[in-house]
Amino acid sequence: MRVTLEDSSQGYGEAAPFPEVGGEDRASCVAALQQFGEALVGRSVHGFTEHAAWMKTVGESQPAARCALETAMLDAYCRSLGVSMWRFWGAADVRKRETDITIPICSIDKTLELAAEWYARGFRLFKMKVGRDVIEDVRRLEAVHHAFPGISFIGDGNQGFSRDECLFFAEAVKRFGGMLALLEQPLDRNDLEGLAIIRRNTGVPVAADESVRSLSDLKAVIREAAADYVNIKIMKTGVIEARAIAVFALEAGLKLMIGGMVESRVAMACSFSMVLGMRGFDILDLDTPLLLAEDPIAGGYRYDGATLHPWSTPGLGLTTEPVGSAMRIE
Repeated sequence: MRVTLEDSSQGYGEAAPFPEVGGEDRASCVAALQQFGEALVGRSVHGFTEHAAWMKTVGESQPAARCALETAMLDAYCRSLGVSMWRFWGAADVRKRETDITIPICSIDKTLELAAEWYARGFRLFKMKVGRDVIEDVRRLEAVHHAFPGISFIGDGNQGFSRDECLFFAEAVKRFGGMLALLEQPLDRNDLEGLAIIRRNTGVPVAADESVRSLSDLKAVIREAAADYVNIKIMKTGVIEARAIAVFALEAGLKLMIGGMVESRVAMACSFSMVLGMRGFDILDLDTPLLLAEDPIAGGYRYDGATLHPWSTPGLGLTTEPVGSAMRIE
């Protein structure tokens, strides 16, 4: 979507709903954006924080729609000011960064084929989707470990493991010598006690992803000592709340990773701006634009293998045109 200010500054946003996570879909996003847009036309962009709070009040179940409009408002506002969005967040850590790469659940042969492709392009942190068949998961990771030296793994369970399966998985990876950098949401989002047990019994850092969809969720995770990291995703919460969650997590002693849904470089640029503007993001999972068939974006940050390079132009520094069945709301 695109927002245009009175001074003609334009900003871009993106909604990437993921029905499997929160029930939000394309149709509900479009309806919510139309509702939000009709109410906010003519309002001052300086009140973006209040606008974000209002959108959450009337559209709490539509975080991707809120994310799209918040991103577009902030992009337009920063362009109007003539500053990059990362400077708006504080410009605390402006440098090149590396992302992981995601390998889906698939056969061992296909896993090795994908790993070889990404390894040749410079990726060394492989986020392996796991949680469907723990024995096969271990075999896949072991095959990749032996084929490609110098790599590390994130095991992303997407809530798929039981407690016993997760403990078995972590121990099995250790036995074959694999470097398991992180266990991302291995258990059901509500099993905070189980996540705390996994942390204590494996010694592997745990990242809360689906368990944290709001600031109140984060506070529950902290009370239960259920995670070492929180995975910040602007599509889960909207942009303004994502930053609030990140700040609160750091103050509570947690570490940060940042990821996304299946997003283009529009939403990823907003997430990357937060990485560059704040401190504390240790792990970047900003790879989905590399997995898309087309890149409809011109300008903005760029990829060089696993490396993300910052941009210097105002806002998100990019422009976009709709591709295929993409929809634009203005």
